[in-house]
Amino acid sequence: MTIPQTANLTEVYPLVPFQPITGQGVFLRDAQGREVLDLYGGHAVASLGYGHPRLTSAIKKQAEKLLFQSNLVAMNIRDEAAEKLADFAPDELSRVFFVNSGSEANENALRIALQSTGRSKIIAVEHAFHGRTGAAAAVTWGAKKSWYGFPHTPFDVTFVPRNDVAALREAVDNNTAGIIIEPVQGVAGAFDFSKEFLVAARESCNQNSAMLILDEVQTGVGRLGTPFGADLFGVTPDLLTTAKALGGGVPCAAILMTDSLAKDLGPGALGSTFGGAPLACAAIKTVLEIIEEENLLANIKKIGDLIRNKCVFGPILEVQGAGFLIGLKTKPRAAHVRDALLRCGILTGTSSDPHVLRLLPPFILEEQHVNLLLQALEEFKSETLQ
Repeated sequence: MTIPQTANLTEVYPLVPFQPITGQGVFLRDAQGREVLDLYGGHAVASLGYGHPRLTSAIKKQAEKLLFQSNLVAMNIRDEAAEKLADFAPDELSRVFFVNSGSEANENALRIALQSTGRSKIIAVEHAFHGRTGAAAAVTWGAKKSWYGFPHTPFDVTFVPRNDVAALREAVDNNTAGIIIEPVQGVAGAFDFSKEFLVAARESCNQNSAMLILDEVQTGVGRLGTPFGADLFGVTPDLLTTAKALGGGVPCAAILMTDSLAKDLGPGALGSTFGGAPLACAAIKTVLEIIEEENLLANIKKIGDLIRNKCVFGPILEVQGAGFLIGLKTKPRAAHVRDALLRCGILTGTSSDPHVLRLLPPFILEEQHVNLLLQALEEFKSETLQ
């Protein structure tokens, strides 16, 4: 299938040969009626899949009531969404500020760390991805060499190797404003850190009066089978950013922080035109309610374990990651496996590691859907043996 191109859209994404028109549950359908199992979830955004009746109803009701209003006015739905998110998060992170995207959340978290400490250095981790805006891209591994585009970074950045506790401790000093880490690196292929490394980051920040920032844009809101990666590793940051799964498909993001940080943020300290809009807040509140009431965290753990236990065969050598942020290490190039799976009716994604296929499925995935993946991998095995 050839995807039609337009003369108007600046297309910078490599497209797969599938064009969805509708979605229901964990399946997408194109104009010809072909159904595809979505194990990629729109870059981890479609946390509840497609057409969830309760989320659809909440969005519709809020759109009919009040589609948009700015932060100039108070709104109950914004307060309710903030309260629900704070209740879902680790206890110490009781203050919420809503923005539009993961990059914007990371921009603000980095700025808060730099301003509150009066320092000029951020520690990041090799292979990390934190966004494409000025500050977020500055702490993204490889951005400066390949696509950064700005004449210089807005602060000093030191990258340390993954899981190298000694290098991390050595890099943090009295000029360090903060450390930023994804609890599980997403774009890098679902690389999961050791608990020792995350604990060392927290301890190093404590010892040097620096801020620990957990970038949970991809790992947060239940993706790992716990509310946040902070819960999975038992490490509480000073700042936590989240997006993607938060709105179930409605663009939104948030920064969570401690009371001690929030109390120093006065009028004008933060801003976001569309952040905290009523439609997004209605979606956020509803997504969190559904995750809790439908016991989806338990489902993520159960089905995630099933994938890890059953998928190591054929082209798959190993499984990494946690919950529903899964990296399948492939013997052939991951793009080759992705294309073969799509021919079998399963949509997956690649990563910055050419031999890691990413799965970021909706939280409502069931065992029957995993069996479809296993059948497709068996077909790939048979195909390559012929």
